[in-house]
Amino acid sequence: MSLFRSIATFGGFTLLSRVTGFVRDMVLANFLGAGLVSDAFFVSFKLPNLFRSLFAEGAFTSAFVPLFSQKLVSDGKKKSMFFASEAISILFFFLLLFVLFFELLMPYVVQILAPGFAGDTGKIELATTLCRITFPFLLFISIVSFQAGILNSFEKFAAPATAPIILNLTMICSAFILVPFMPSPAYGFAFAITLAGILEILWLRHALRKIDVRICPYIHIHKVIKNPEIKTLFKRIAPGVVGAGIYQINMVVDTILVSLVGTGAISWLYYANRLQQLPLGVVGAAISVALLPILSKQLKAQNVTESKQTQDKAVEYAALLSIPAAVLMIVLAHPMINILFEHGKFTSSDTLKTAYALIAYAVGLPCYVFVKALMPNFFARGDTVTPVKFSAVVFAVNFCFNLILMVPFGHVGIAVATTIAAFVSLVQYIYGLKKRGFWCLSKPLFYKILKIVIASVLMGVSIMALEAGMNTLCINWLKYNFVVKLLIFGFLGTFGLVSFFCFAIALRVLNLREMIQMFLKRGKSVNAD
Repeated sequence: MSLFRSIATFGGFTLLSRVTGFVRDMVLANFLGAGLVSDAFFVSFKLPNLFRSLFAEGAFTSAFVPLFSQKLVSDGKKKSMFFASEAISILFFFLLLFVLFFELLMPYVVQILAPGFAGDTGKIELATTLCRITFPFLLFISIVSFQAGILNSFEKFAAPATAPIILNLTMICSAFILVPFMPSPAYGFAFAITLAGILEILWLRHALRKIDVRICPYIHIHKVIKNPEIKTLFKRIAPGVVGAGIYQINMVVDTILVSLVGTGAISWLYYANRLQQLPLGVVGAAISVALLPILSKQLKAQNVTESKQTQDKAVEYAALLSIPAAVLMIVLAHPMINILFEHGKFTSSDTLKTAYALIAYAVGLPCYVFVKALMPNFFARGDTVTPVKFSAVVFAVNFCFNLILMVPFGHVGIAVATTIAAFVSLVQYIYGLKKRGFWCLSKPLFYKILKIVIASVLMGVSIMALEAGMNTLCINWLKYNFVVKLLIFGFLGTFGLVSFFCFAIALRVLNLREMIQMFLKRGKSVNAD
């Protein structure tokens, strides 16, 4: 499967997942609003997802997928399955101990993660109880990430990309099935999170069975640890815990510090970050997931030139999809949040404060997507140490700017600090790859990215001009009902995308004839299948 088709497959299903995620967040905003209960719930939601990104989708996947993909090429399917069975045995054993340990220490964990709760005993108790309900999700979702890594290595991207939809639908359904019978809506949503982890495991188990892959964990862990391949896996995981978790580490720092800003601040950043996660998840994650096994196999076969061309394409796709998305978020931040979240307990004041945070996050969005496209180049070579060095600098930059900006600008300052850290991270990856001779940003690619930036800015100006014209005609469309607002927002978004394509074609970023031929060719391929 080509890089484009892999990205399109994973990204398409991830987009569907993000759409259901927005519905989920609309339900959460309606039931929880932005206050004491929502702050406690979002801390409990972030805690397992933090370690999930560090140990499962981050470090473990980044270390496991290249080894497994290369083993498929060199040793075949049968021996690869023995390695996978040993790996899941180790993962399950240590994560089970980790979860049990954290369950015992949860009151102290909450105080570290959200020190701003210390002055409110009720908030601490609620957050502790919710965290204990949701934390087993870490064990389940780590198994899901392992299953997804195997499927991705076989270039089966659809099932892993649809797994998060199960979480979203379970939480949405819990609003009608569990929430009415709980002392607080937060309890119902917390139980739904853990239940969703079990359902995702069953879903991917079914997908693995369809390609005749059966994982049989081993009980004798002490024998598995002695395997040289498992030792290699561990050596790569250790530095990868930090290297692959840059974004989430920064988010934890943000959570700790924003808890000191005041009630509601955690929720404002959560909702803003959720919107930023749409393009980051759809584009960034799709490119990263699709690129890692492809690069690993190309480098294993010593196709260095082909691997550099693949990297070029990944960066080009990252620019083409993330830069216009960032501009759209900046110019449409307020109406986007108004439509999605301003219902029930979520007020117009919450909308405004969330919009400011979203704009700050959106500026750094393309940088994070570029990093997602460049990071697999190190992991595919088995280098998990270099990203750790990069992450140390990024972490320091994020922390320092958090301290500098949070006092004068509150939660928006914390979002700005995250964006500054994103720029620093991107510079390090570009320089690091060039220094080692792995890849360099060529002039043609640089000029193409510059043209994409120009086309995106022109798109943003066009949308702002259209909105200004509506205001001149005294059309305050945000005062209409939900359906009308949604239709007008859809029109503005469609107008923006059409204008971007027009500007991109005019600047020769996109070739209309090639695009038509590509889609016609793909259509014939689908019909032939």
